[in-house]
Amino acid sequence: MDRSGDPAVLADLIGSRLTGQAGGLYRRLADAIAALIGSTELPVGARLPAERRLAEALAISRSTVVAAYDELRARGLVESRRGSGTTVARAAGRGRSRADKRMPAGYGDSLFHRIAVGPGEVISLTYAVDPGLPELADELIDLATGDLPALLDDVGYHPRGLAVLRERIADHFSESGLPTSPDEIVVTTGAHQAIALVTQMYLRSGAAVVIEQPSWPGCFDLFGAAGGRVVGVPLDDAGIRPDLLTAAFAEHQPAMLFVMPTFHNPTGRLMSANRRRQVAEIAAKHGVVVVEDNAYSAWDPSGPAIPPPLAAYAPDGCEVLTIGSVSKAVWGGLRIGWIRASRPLAERLARHKALADLGSPVIDQALTARLLPRLTEVTSARARVSTARKKLMGQLLIERLPEWEWSEPEGGSALWIRLPETDARVYAQVALRHGVEVVAGRAMDPTGEHDDYLRVPFAYAEPILEDAVSRLAAAWHELRRHGPGPGVPVV
Repeated sequence: MDRSGDPAVLADLIGSRLTGQAGGLYRRLADAIAALIGSTELPVGARLPAERRLAEALAISRSTVVAAYDELRARGLVESRRGSGTTVARAAGRGRSRADKRMPAGYGDSLFHRIAVGPGEVISLTYAVDPGLPELADELIDLATGDLPALLDDVGYHPRGLAVLRERIADHFSESGLPTSPDEIVVTTGAHQAIALVTQMYLRSGAAVVIEQPSWPGCFDLFGAAGGRVVGVPLDDAGIRPDLLTAAFAEHQPAMLFVMPTFHNPTGRLMSANRRRQVAEIAAKHGVVVVEDNAYSAWDPSGPAIPPPLAAYAPDGCEVLTIGSVSKAVWGGLRIGWIRASRPLAERLARHKALADLGSPVIDQALTARLLPRLTEVTSARARVSTARKKLMGQLLIERLPEWEWSEPEGGSALWIRLPETDARVYAQVALRHGVEVVAGRAMDPTGEHDDYLRVPFAYAEPILEDAVSRLAAAWHELRRHGPGPGVPVV
């Protein structure tokens, strides 16, 4: 669907294309729009936003946008007619291969774009990642000298996952308070694939899926691609609100509930044990399948205790699928996740997994199996570092940006910050021109209820955090001083 007429959407698509380039801002803007023209993002005939509205979304002057549109008209890429606005010209599509079908931007685009383009001069706070744990190197060397010959003798296809890994994942669940057998485990290529497989199994076009509001941006794209209707339910300090959850179930009769009980993304909240029990009971009463994503599970021993997974509180008749992963806690490059489900559901999921890729990489699975018995030990050390960085980020923000508002998260890797009387998408454009990339709340909640929020990760070394906050503060002071649009001089 063409969403280019929405100035905020086009501003997000333009994104970092305005930074790190030579020439005047109007020419960089023209080049950025020209790069999108002719694709699924700006197809022939697509209407561009009015100059003033795009200027407000990008926090630049209207005269800059006017000059950029003039430049595009001179190149023959757009045309303007009185009463019809500015549209992509037919001539703009000539010479582009019909095979060029770019992936349309989704709600997670602002996070995934930086992963795709790689690092640069911009400090990207679009995602929070740590380098791989040092223990990985030692375990990989031991695996190569000890386990690899036997692995190479094997056929290498394990849709359910390596037996030894499933055993250790089951032990990990049992130790957390959820008794589990290896037959209830299906290994996946990260938590992302786990959610995708569950989505394929449960969602049909037009079916509703209830989620927490706000939520992880990728789920909107995954559920939307399956034709699902997303219904958001707000949170309180203990997790998703049971009164509003009951109302949503009664009204929408959803196929699935998707929640993140342990260190919810983006708020960092920890769903209480009592709330987990309430959610499971409500789901059982309404016959709704629950999918819980506990990928953010690294625990600081000095912090609050983590209750058992929500599945441990499920009454008879309640279907709960529990997703986990080592990618967040150990290393993003170790793409191993899993789903815990009843045996019949695990068998169905294994068939979906076989159709997807015949099984996750065997060496990655074997490496994960070596780490799992010590997972709590090795990740708790990282969690303590994360707690220190969270404290530092809070201190820096209080000093440099005292107007910003947030509640200290119980875990996770980011602050969920409210910007007073400010559209966070507009601020994000100003911040980008100051060399720091942030994700506005609209990506986590398309309803507009959190348009004044930012997700700001703190999982970076101290010098990067200090530099990032300095840039954020400079962008904030510019926006408050000049405001978006006409108050910003043309460059």
